[in-house]
Amino acid sequence: MNFNELSNLMRRNRSYRRFDASRKISDHELDRLVNVVRYCPSARNMQPLKYRKVFSQKELDQVFPLLKWAGYLTDWDGPKPEERPTAYLVQCLDTTLSQNCLCDDGLQLEALTLAAVSCGLGCCIIKSFDIPALTAALGIPERLKPLYVLAIGHPVEQVAIEDIRDNDIHYYRDADAVHHVPKRPLSELLIQS
Repeated sequence: MNFNELSNLMRRNRSYRRFDASRKISDHELDRLVNVVRYCPSARNMQPLKYRKVFSQKELDQVFPLLKWAGYLTDWDGPKPEERPTAYLVQCLDTTLSQNCLCDDGLQLEALTLAAVSCGLGCCIIKSFDIPALTAALGIPERLKPLYVLAIGHPVEQVAIEDIRDNDIHYYRDADAVHHVPKRPLSELLIQS
């Protein structure tokens, strides 16, 4: 892969919140995605993160109401039933291995979302969710601390990246349901010497 291909993949790697619920994701596809994180760097090479796969309709229905979908879209309760993800990966810290994953969580989430996009899938990394209810619903052992939920599906949402205006970082949807995501320009990312 060359730089331009990687840059294009990064631009396509958005937070998708609406999916085609009729297109299911298999257990095998989730295994393929999780297998990618085995190659990620890991602080102290501890590799303390584990993943709980969710893809049966029963578990999908249990997990969905426990998630908060878009903080800036205050008038939106999340995807309609026909737009819900068809799989989740719950990223958990195995506290028997470490009490702190340092930066591993972000590295692995980025690897997972890039791998998903390369397969024609889309994801949304969710940090706001009911941890006790999710742990109980999925029977997650006490030693595993849920950190993030990764929603996965075949995206039906159009996402447009645009330059930030008036220092407003809030994403929004327009009248055509296009999801707009403002990004800071390169000049704001670089510290001038």
